[in-house]
Amino acid sequence: MISVVLSTYNAEDWLEKVLWGYCFQTFKDFEIVIADDGSGPKTKALIDQFQAAKLLNLQHVWQPDDGFQKSKILNKGLLATKGSYVVMSDGDCIPRKDFLEIHNEAKKPGHFLSGGYFMLPMNISKLINKQDIEVANCFELKWLARHGLGSSFKNKKLTARGLLSKALNTFTPTKATWNGHNSSGWKKDLLAVNGFDERMQYGGQDRELGERLWNYGIYSKQIRYSAICVHLDHPRGYKTQSSIDKNMSIRNITKKEKISWTDFGIQHKSQH
Repeated sequence: MISVVLSTYNAEDWLEKVLWGYCFQTFKDFEIVIADDGSGPKTKALIDQFQAAKLLNLQHVWQPDDGFQKSKILNKGLLATKGSYVVMSDGDCIPRKDFLEIHNEAKKPGHFLSGGYFMLPMNISKLINKQDIEVANCFELKWLARHGLGSSFKNKKLTARGLLSKALNTFTPTKATWNGHNSSGWKKDLLAVNGFDERMQYGGQDRELGERLWNYGIYSKQIRYSAICVHLDHPRGYKTQSSIDKNMSIRNITKKEKISWTDFGIQHKSQH
């Protein structure tokens, strides 16, 4: 079984669209752990609704709202997973039908997988409904163009298939980093580096986890043109320069000292 960990915070309209995306997956042997960083009752009501309908195997892991504490809730979500392999994404990223199938087929011992996302503008993000997800309109360039999407090389993320997607994965200049919106790895490897560094708030905390996995001896594999999700637009009020600077300082130490274990992760200093 694959465990999918989805982060969310007071965005139940987006989360609902994402959960429909998982309802229509071709790969069926998975659970979802919703890592909720302090959402209010509307998010709980939505999750209760999906659980009651038995459409998905869903767990809801919640912590009180204490500002942006995504690293902490992701660690709690990781601990709650039952599968040996973990896909991490966000509650604003709708997966294409083959999203989990691609992660499952590409998984490999000693590796983690690095996927990407395709960013949608706000008007299309709001427009997408359950049927658009089921029939995959939101992944079709013609449908997106009709609703105002411009042309870009990035559009190849949606159109590439088979050999072309493999070639683009191979030759893209983008490094195969751990990306919070679309990455996967073995649970035992994530635990071996002690999960996310809980000192880190917005800005690169996912990348830092990947950098510790590299230091631990885990390789990364690019699937950004194969495992596709579309990212719904939203404001980022939690983005601050001080948080980004602090995180960059931690990442620089991780790289320079080749650190694989954080003392500020799942197990804290006082616990070992």
